[in-house]
Amino acid sequence: MSSFPKRAVLLLVLACGVGAAAWAQPKTAGYAGIGRDATPKEVAAWDIDVRPDFKGLPPGSGSVTRGQDLWEGKCASCHGVFGESNQVFSPIVGGTTAEDIKSGHVARLKDPAFPGRTTLMKVTSLSTVWDYVYRAMPWNQPKSLTPDDVYAVTAYMLNLGGIVPDDFTLSDKNIREVQARMPNRNGGTTAHAMWPGNELGRAAKPDVSAVACMRDCVPAASSVAQLPPHARGSHGNLADQNRLVGAQRGIATATAATAAAVKTNAPAAAAPKVPVALLEKNSCTACHGMTQKLVGPAFSDIAKKYPGQTDHLLQKIKAGSTGVWGAIPMPPQTLGDDDAKAIARWLADSTGP
Repeated sequence: MSSFPKRAVLLLVLACGVGAAAWAQPKTAGYAGIGRDATPKEVAAWDIDVRPDFKGLPPGSGSVTRGQDLWEGKCASCHGVFGESNQVFSPIVGGTTAEDIKSGHVARLKDPAFPGRTTLMKVTSLSTVWDYVYRAMPWNQPKSLTPDDVYAVTAYMLNLGGIVPDDFTLSDKNIREVQARMPNRNGGTTAHAMWPGNELGRAAKPDVSAVACMRDCVPAASSVAQLPPHARGSHGNLADQNRLVGAQRGIATATAATAAAVKTNAPAAAAPKVPVALLEKNSCTACHGMTQKLVGPAFSDIAKKYPGQTDHLLQKIKAGSTGVWGAIPMPPQTLGDDDAKAIARWLADSTGP
């Protein structure tokens, strides 16, 4: 062994190591030794979409009555008790008639005098409603609804629109029958040929030349992307949350008091550190801005209204609140006790973020 070159030994060891690593990694198409195939369990966790032909729809059922209970507890704070929504969200129900349910075309979509477009006026496939609720709702706790919950909530929405009766139970067995009653079911088209399969009458050739358009075009508008005023302070000062190297810089979104102090080279007043990660983890910033009202009041306004009142704020976070900041109630929050106490303490000790 002493006569064997040490360099050759080292190369042999490295080669064996690389070979073992490559052997342990399943080969993926075109990239040997990189990554691995997803397991069936991992694929199932992501593969939750429901197609217009209802492929992918999980088994289950839910009644209008149960849907009303779920709606009032998890949905009404944003979408209204009767789907009329509020000043922040667009209405879900309204604008459809019994005649629309018969024809499959919503007449008011062609009426320029009608004040708005609701979800049930526009949507052509019930799968779109079911899929969106399942993956994205409630806003502050997406994917927290079970399939049975989604069937129930969807049944309640359909009932509000007069599509199903009060005693109806929606399920994977009868959803295709309900699709045949959607008010705008005939209002869409697959002539664009963008649907990948042939199940929905795919056209022979996509309109990649846009011949239906490209006439009487107005000059293109030139704009620079920027945060709208109401969102600038929603996540603290972005300039302080980016690396000091590289081309990207966070825009300065400091509060007015801090900005004024920086401008005059004066020290800003010390304040409790904003628990940005905690607020985002519990989806608080979905409804509250730091200094701007979104769906609910700004954190700065809450802090000014309840200085030093940690217990009161904790109770409001856990039990919900209504009638204090306007017509939109805040439902009870399901965050952990430690997180709730930390947020309540931060608000109580702040003079405003």
